[in-house]
Amino acid sequence: MLVRSKAPLRLGLAGGGTDVSPYSDLFGGAILNATISLYAYTTIEPLDNGKIIFSSPDTGQEEVYDSAEVLDTDGFFVLSKGVYNRVVRDFTHKPLSLRITCHVDSPAGSGLGTSSTLVVSILGAFAEWLKLPLGEYDIARLAYEVERIDLGMAGGKQDQYAATFGGFNYMEFLPDDKVIVNPLRIRQRYQDELAHNLLLYYTQTSRVSADIIKGQVRNVSDRRQSSIEAMHRLKEQAVWMKECLLKGDIDAIGEILNFGWEHKKRTAEGISNPMLDSIYTTALAAGATGGKVSGAGGGGFMFFYCPATTRYAVEKALCAQFSGQVKRYEFTQEGLKTWTL
Repeated sequence: MLVRSKAPLRLGLAGGGTDVSPYSDLFGGAILNATISLYAYTTIEPLDNGKIIFSSPDTGQEEVYDSAEVLDTDGFFVLSKGVYNRVVRDFTHKPLSLRITCHVDSPAGSGLGTSSTLVVSILGAFAEWLKLPLGEYDIARLAYEVERIDLGMAGGKQDQYAATFGGFNYMEFLPDDKVIVNPLRIRQRYQDELAHNLLLYYTQTSRVSADIIKGQVRNVSDRRQSSIEAMHRLKEQAVWMKECLLKGDIDAIGEILNFGWEHKKRTAEGISNPMLDSIYTTALAAGATGGKVSGAGGGGFMFFYCPATTRYAVEKALCAQFSGQVKRYEFTQEGLKTWTL
Protein backbone atom coordinates (compact mmCIF):
# COMPACT_ATOMS: atom_id res chain seq x y z
CA MET A 1 0.00 0.00 0.00
CA LEU A 2 1.27 3.45 -0.96
CA VAL A 3 -0.39 6.76 -0.13
CA ARG A 4 0.57 9.74 -2.25
CA SER A 5 -0.14 13.46 -2.34
CA LYS A 6 0.95 16.54 -4.21
CA ALA A 7 0.34 20.22 -3.57
CA PRO A 8 1.21 23.10 -5.91
CA LEU A 9 3.66 25.91 -5.20
CA ARG A 10 2.45 29.47 -5.68
CA LEU A 11 3.28 32.88 -7.04
CA GLY A 12 2.39 35.67 -4.63
CA LEU A 13 1.20 38.26 -7.13
CA ALA A 14 0.04 41.07 -4.85
CA GLY A 15 -0.39 42.01 -1.19
CA GLY A 16 2.55 39.96 0.07
CA GLY A 17 3.23 40.34 3.78
CA THR A 18 -0.22 41.61 4.75
CA ASP A 19 -1.10 38.06 5.85
CA VAL A 20 1.47 38.23 8.66
CA SER A 21 0.47 39.06 12.24
CA PRO A 22 0.28 41.60 13.79
CA TYR A 23 -0.57 43.55 10.63
CA SER A 24 -3.44 41.24 9.66
CA ASP A 25 -4.80 41.36 13.23
CA LEU A 26 -4.68 45.15 13.42
CA PHE A 27 -5.68 46.18 9.92
CA GLY A 28 -6.75 43.08 8.00
CA GLY A 29 -4.70 41.74 5.11
CA ALA A 30 -5.41 40.94 1.46
CA ILE A 31 -3.37 38.85 -0.95
CA LEU A 32 -3.77 37.66 -4.52
CA ASN A 33 -1.87 34.53 -5.44
CA ALA A 34 -1.93 31.76 -8.03
CA THR A 35 -0.62 28.20 -8.00
CA ILE A 36 1.76 26.93 -10.66
CA SER A 37 2.83 23.59 -12.09
CA LEU A 38 5.61 22.99 -9.57
CA TYR A 39 4.77 20.71 -6.66
CA ALA A 40 5.62 19.27 -3.27
CA TYR A 41 5.13 15.49 -3.23
CA THR A 42 4.71 13.06 -0.34
CA THR A 43 4.54 9.27 -0.27
CA ILE A 44 3.58 7.35 2.87
CA GLU A 45 4.32 3.63 3.07
CA PRO A 46 2.75 2.05 6.19
CA LEU A 47 5.14 -0.27 8.04
CA ASP A 48 4.67 -2.94 10.70
CA ASN A 49 8.19 -3.02 12.13
CA GLY A 50 7.86 -0.33 14.78
CA LYS A 51 10.02 2.14 12.85
CA ILE A 52 9.52 5.62 11.42
CA ILE A 53 11.67 6.43 8.39
CA PHE A 54 12.02 9.87 6.86
CA SER A 55 13.54 10.03 3.38
CA SER A 56 14.46 12.85 0.97
CA PRO A 57 15.53 11.83 -2.56
CA ASP A 58 16.37 15.50 -3.21
CA THR A 59 19.24 15.49 -0.72
CA GLY A 60 19.89 11.80 -0.13
CA GLN A 61 19.10 12.28 3.57
CA GLU A 62 17.38 9.58 5.62
CA GLU A 63 16.60 9.31 9.33
CA VAL A 64 15.23 6.28 11.19
CA TYR A 65 13.47 6.35 14.57
CA ASP A 66 11.71 3.93 16.84
CA SER A 67 7.98 4.48 16.70
CA ALA A 68 6.87 6.96 19.38
CA GLU A 69 4.01 9.32 20.14
CA VAL A 70 6.30 12.37 20.05
CA LEU A 71 9.45 12.88 18.00
CA ASP A 72 12.04 15.55 18.74
CA THR A 73 11.76 18.20 16.06
CA ASP A 74 15.45 18.49 15.37
CA GLY A 75 17.63 17.21 12.55
CA PHE A 76 16.77 17.45 8.87
CA PHE A 77 13.10 16.43 8.70
CA VAL A 78 11.60 19.09 10.96
CA LEU A 79 8.41 19.61 8.93
CA SER A 80 7.64 15.90 8.61
CA LYS A 81 8.16 15.39 12.34
CA GLY A 82 5.96 18.37 13.14
CA VAL A 83 3.09 16.97 11.09
CA TYR A 84 3.57 13.47 12.55
CA ASN A 85 3.46 14.81 16.11
CA ARG A 86 0.28 16.80 15.47
CA VAL A 87 -1.49 13.89 13.73
CA VAL A 88 -0.70 11.53 16.60
CA ARG A 89 -1.69 14.12 19.21
CA ASP A 90 -4.97 15.17 17.62
CA PHE A 91 -6.16 12.04 15.84
CA THR A 92 -4.54 8.62 16.41
CA HIS A 93 -3.42 9.06 20.06
CA LYS A 94 -0.93 6.24 19.50
CA PRO A 95 2.39 5.82 17.68
CA LEU A 96 2.50 5.02 13.97
CA SER A 97 4.99 3.06 11.89
CA LEU A 98 5.68 4.31 8.39
CA ARG A 99 8.12 5.58 5.79
CA ILE A 100 7.61 9.18 4.59
CA THR A 101 9.33 10.24 1.36
CA CYS A 102 9.14 13.87 0.25
CA HIS A 103 10.24 15.72 -2.88
CA VAL A 104 9.82 19.37 -3.90
CA ASP A 105 10.23 20.76 -7.42
CA SER A 106 11.92 23.91 -6.09
CA PRO A 107 14.72 24.39 -3.54
CA ALA A 108 14.01 25.57 -0.01
CA GLY A 109 14.29 29.33 0.35
CA SER A 110 13.28 29.96 -3.26
CA GLY A 111 10.28 32.15 -2.44
CA LEU A 112 7.55 29.92 -3.88
CA GLY A 113 6.18 28.78 -0.52
CA THR A 114 8.05 25.47 -0.52
CA SER A 115 8.02 24.81 3.24
CA SER A 116 4.33 25.51 3.76
CA THR A 117 3.37 23.63 0.60
CA LEU A 118 5.35 20.63 1.79
CA VAL A 119 3.52 20.70 5.13
CA VAL A 120 0.20 20.70 3.26
CA SER A 121 1.38 17.78 1.13
CA ILE A 122 2.50 15.75 4.16
CA LEU A 123 -0.68 16.49 6.06
CA GLY A 124 -2.76 15.59 3.00
CA ALA A 125 -1.04 12.21 2.76
CA PHE A 126 -1.78 11.50 6.43
CA ALA A 127 -5.41 12.55 5.93
CA GLU A 128 -5.71 10.20 2.94
CA TRP A 129 -4.08 7.29 4.80
CA LEU A 130 -5.97 7.65 8.06
CA LYS A 131 -9.24 8.91 6.53
CA LEU A 132 -9.15 12.04 8.66
CA PRO A 133 -12.29 14.21 8.48
CA LEU A 134 -10.56 17.35 7.19
CA GLY A 135 -11.90 19.80 4.64
CA GLU A 136 -9.84 22.36 2.72
CA TYR A 137 -10.02 25.06 5.39
CA ASP A 138 -9.22 22.46 8.06
CA ILE A 139 -6.09 21.24 6.29
CA ALA A 140 -4.83 24.75 5.54
CA ARG A 141 -5.42 25.90 9.12
CA LEU A 142 -3.80 22.79 10.59
CA ALA A 143 -0.78 23.19 8.31
CA TYR A 144 -0.46 26.79 9.47
CA GLU A 145 -0.60 25.73 13.13
CA VAL A 146 2.04 23.02 12.66
CA GLU A 147 4.49 25.38 10.99
CA ARG A 148 3.86 28.64 12.81
CA ILE A 149 2.74 27.50 16.29
CA ASP A 150 4.06 23.99 16.90
CA LEU A 151 7.41 24.54 15.17
CA GLY A 152 7.64 28.29 15.82
CA MET A 153 8.60 29.19 12.26
CA ALA A 154 8.02 32.83 11.32
CA GLY A 155 5.77 33.55 8.37
CA GLY A 156 2.31 34.31 7.13
CA LYS A 157 -0.80 32.34 6.23
CA GLN A 158 -1.19 32.58 2.47
CA ASP A 159 1.01 29.65 1.43
CA GLN A 160 -0.95 26.97 3.28
CA TYR A 161 -4.25 28.14 1.81
CA ALA A 162 -2.85 28.54 -1.72
CA ALA A 163 -1.43 25.00 -1.69
CA THR A 164 -4.65 23.51 -0.35
CA PHE A 165 -7.17 25.35 -2.54
CA GLY A 166 -5.16 25.90 -5.73
CA GLY A 167 -5.93 28.26 -8.62
CA PHE A 168 -6.18 32.04 -8.54
CA ASN A 169 -7.41 33.27 -5.17
CA TYR A 170 -8.04 36.62 -3.53
CA MET A 171 -7.53 35.95 0.17
CA GLU A 172 -8.61 38.05 3.14
CA PHE A 173 -6.83 37.76 6.49
CA LEU A 174 -8.85 39.11 9.38
CA PRO A 175 -8.46 39.40 13.17
CA ASP A 176 -8.67 36.23 15.29
CA ASP A 177 -6.89 34.27 12.53
CA LYS A 178 -9.97 34.31 10.30
CA VAL A 179 -9.18 33.59 6.64
CA ILE A 180 -11.55 33.89 3.68
CA VAL A 181 -10.49 32.37 0.35
CA ASN A 182 -12.23 33.88 -2.66
CA PRO A 183 -11.58 31.86 -5.86
CA LEU A 184 -11.38 34.10 -8.93
CA ARG A 185 -13.13 33.16 -12.17
CA ILE A 186 -10.51 34.46 -14.57
CA ARG A 187 -11.08 33.71 -18.24
CA GLN A 188 -8.72 31.07 -19.58
CA ARG A 189 -7.32 33.35 -22.28
CA TYR A 190 -6.39 35.90 -19.62
CA GLN A 191 -4.60 33.19 -17.64
CA ASP A 192 -2.78 32.02 -20.75
CA GLU A 193 -1.70 35.56 -21.61
CA LEU A 194 -0.46 36.15 -18.06
CA ALA A 195 1.52 32.89 -18.08
CA HIS A 196 3.06 33.82 -21.43
CA ASN A 197 4.06 37.31 -20.30
CA LEU A 198 5.10 36.56 -16.71
CA LEU A 199 8.70 35.36 -16.83
CA LEU A 200 9.85 33.36 -13.80
CA TYR A 201 13.56 33.69 -13.11
CA TYR A 202 15.56 31.78 -10.49
CA THR A 203 18.44 33.87 -9.18
CA GLN A 204 20.35 30.76 -8.03
CA THR A 205 20.29 32.12 -4.50
CA SER A 206 18.20 31.23 -1.47
CA ARG A 207 17.39 33.14 1.66
CA VAL A 208 16.03 32.63 5.17
CA SER A 209 12.64 34.31 4.88
CA ALA A 210 12.13 34.23 8.65
CA ASP A 211 14.74 36.97 9.17
CA ILE A 212 12.95 39.34 6.79
CA ILE A 213 9.52 38.50 8.21
CA LYS A 214 10.72 39.10 11.77
CA GLY A 215 11.85 42.56 10.70
CA GLN A 216 8.47 43.24 9.17
CA VAL A 217 6.71 42.05 12.34
CA ARG A 218 8.96 44.23 14.47
CA ASN A 219 8.27 47.31 12.35
CA VAL A 220 4.50 46.87 12.67
CA SER A 221 4.70 46.08 16.39
CA ASP A 222 6.82 49.20 16.94
CA ARG A 223 4.30 51.25 14.95
CA ARG A 224 6.89 52.32 12.40
CA GLN A 225 4.61 54.44 10.24
CA SER A 226 6.55 54.18 6.99
CA SER A 227 6.37 50.37 7.11
CA ILE A 228 2.68 50.34 8.03
CA GLU A 229 1.82 52.76 5.21
CA ALA A 230 3.75 50.55 2.78
CA MET A 231 1.69 47.57 3.94
CA HIS A 232 -1.51 49.53 3.34
CA ARG A 233 -0.38 50.17 -0.24
CA LEU A 234 0.33 46.46 -0.74
CA LYS A 235 -3.20 45.65 0.37
CA GLU A 236 -4.50 48.17 -2.17
CA GLN A 237 -2.29 46.49 -4.77
CA ALA A 238 -4.12 43.17 -4.25
CA VAL A 239 -7.50 44.81 -4.96
CA TRP A 240 -6.09 46.60 -8.01
CA MET A 241 -4.66 43.39 -9.45
CA LYS A 242 -7.87 41.46 -8.81
CA GLU A 243 -9.86 43.99 -10.83
CA CYS A 244 -7.41 43.94 -13.74
CA LEU A 245 -7.28 40.15 -13.93
CA LEU A 246 -11.06 39.79 -13.87
CA LYS A 247 -11.52 42.49 -16.53
CA GLY A 248 -8.68 41.23 -18.73
CA ASP A 249 -6.50 44.32 -18.44
CA ILE A 250 -3.46 42.07 -18.41
CA ASP A 251 -0.89 44.60 -19.56
CA ALA A 252 -1.57 46.66 -16.43
CA ILE A 253 0.01 43.85 -14.39
CA GLY A 254 3.52 45.18 -14.97
CA GLU A 255 2.63 48.57 -13.52
CA ILE A 256 0.88 46.90 -10.58
CA LEU A 257 3.90 44.69 -9.86
CA ASN A 258 6.27 47.66 -10.01
CA PHE A 259 4.02 49.60 -7.63
CA GLY A 260 4.06 46.70 -5.19
CA TRP A 261 7.82 46.16 -5.44
CA GLU A 262 8.56 49.77 -4.57
CA HIS A 263 6.33 49.61 -1.49
CA LYS A 264 7.41 46.09 -0.49
CA LYS A 265 11.01 47.28 -0.08
CA ARG A 266 9.82 49.79 2.52
CA THR A 267 8.28 47.18 4.84
CA ALA A 268 11.56 45.71 6.17
CA GLU A 269 15.31 45.52 5.67
CA GLY A 270 16.81 42.86 3.40
CA ILE A 271 13.99 42.51 0.89
CA SER A 272 16.27 43.65 -1.90
CA ASN A 273 20.04 43.88 -2.33
CA PRO A 274 22.44 45.15 -5.01
CA MET A 275 22.26 41.90 -7.00
CA LEU A 276 18.46 41.82 -7.03
CA ASP A 277 18.32 45.52 -7.89
CA SER A 278 20.67 44.90 -10.80
CA ILE A 279 18.55 42.00 -12.07
CA TYR A 280 15.44 44.15 -11.79
CA THR A 281 16.87 47.11 -13.70
CA THR A 282 18.27 44.79 -16.38
CA ALA A 283 14.85 43.19 -16.91
CA LEU A 284 13.15 46.59 -17.21
CA ALA A 285 15.80 47.87 -19.62
CA ALA A 286 15.15 44.83 -21.83
CA GLY A 287 11.39 45.45 -22.00
CA ALA A 288 9.73 44.27 -18.79
CA THR A 289 7.28 46.75 -17.27
CA GLY A 290 7.45 45.53 -13.68
CA GLY A 291 8.28 42.63 -11.41
CA LYS A 292 9.14 41.54 -7.91
CA VAL A 293 10.96 39.01 -5.79
CA SER A 294 8.73 36.05 -5.05
CA GLY A 295 7.98 35.53 -1.37
CA ALA A 296 9.50 37.51 1.48
CA GLY A 297 12.46 38.75 -0.57
CA GLY A 298 16.22 38.60 -0.28
CA GLY A 299 16.74 36.00 -3.02
CA GLY A 300 15.15 32.98 -4.65
CA PHE A 301 12.82 33.50 -7.60
CA MET A 302 11.93 36.80 -9.24
CA PHE A 303 9.26 37.30 -11.88
CA PHE A 304 8.72 40.02 -14.46
CA TYR A 305 5.82 41.10 -16.62
CA CYS A 306 6.94 41.22 -20.25
CA PRO A 307 4.29 42.57 -22.65
CA ALA A 308 3.94 41.48 -26.29
CA THR A 309 7.08 39.49 -27.19
CA THR A 310 9.55 41.19 -24.86
CA ARG A 311 9.97 38.08 -22.72
CA TYR A 312 12.56 36.79 -25.21
CA ALA A 313 14.70 39.92 -24.94
CA VAL A 314 14.34 39.92 -21.16
CA GLU A 315 15.37 36.28 -20.91
CA LYS A 316 18.35 36.88 -23.20
CA ALA A 317 19.50 39.90 -21.18
CA LEU A 318 19.20 38.12 -17.82
CA CYS A 319 20.97 34.98 -19.00
CA ALA A 320 23.75 37.02 -20.56
CA GLN A 321 24.51 39.05 -17.44
CA PHE A 322 23.64 36.77 -14.52
CA SER A 323 24.03 33.12 -13.56
CA GLY A 324 20.34 32.39 -12.94
CA GLN A 325 17.88 30.58 -15.16
CA VAL A 326 14.33 30.94 -16.46
CA LYS A 327 11.86 28.39 -15.13
CA ARG A 328 8.97 27.18 -17.29
CA TYR A 329 5.57 26.76 -15.67
CA GLU A 330 1.82 26.94 -16.19
CA PHE A 331 -0.90 28.14 -13.85
CA THR A 332 -2.87 25.32 -12.23
CA GLN A 333 -6.51 25.11 -11.25
CA GLU A 334 -6.33 22.44 -8.54
CA GLY A 335 -4.80 22.44 -5.10
CA LEU A 336 -3.90 19.50 -2.87
CA LYS A 337 -4.52 16.08 -4.43
CA THR A 338 -4.24 12.72 -2.64
CA TRP A 339 -4.62 9.09 -3.71
CA THR A 340 -3.93 5.51 -2.59
CA LEU A 341 -2.34 2.65 -4.51
